[in-house]
Amino acid sequence: MNLKTWLRAQWDRVLGAGAVLIGVVAIVLGYRGVAGTPFPAEQIPYVISGAIVGIALIGVGLTSWLSADLRDEWRKLDRIEHLLPGGPGAPPEVPGGPGAPPEVAVSDCSKATEPVA
Repeated sequence: MNLKTWLRAQWDRVLGAGAVLIGVVAIVLGYRGVAGTPFPAEQIPYVISGAIVGIALIGVGLTSWLSADLRDEWRKLDRIEHLLPGGPGAPPEVPGGPGAPPEVAVSDCSKATEPVA
């Protein structure tokens, strides 16, 4: 599989990793800007552009990565469902469900004792 095919198949993971990486870079650059000036009025633009944008990009990246993982799990569940007897959408066969023969409970009375008053 060449790189172009892999990137097309894993676009959501690539987007997630890229967004997280850019977010971390934004936070580091914002920190460097804040650390370089002693005045709070000069630090606010760095905090806004670095920290807030960086955290937002990390959130977008992690959400995209999680979405890719969930999509993979759904595909696996669909494959398993197609392998089950009855195919997709069929109700599962439950032991003791409707149509099953009734089970008879047998109790062992030989170990019964008199109740203590």
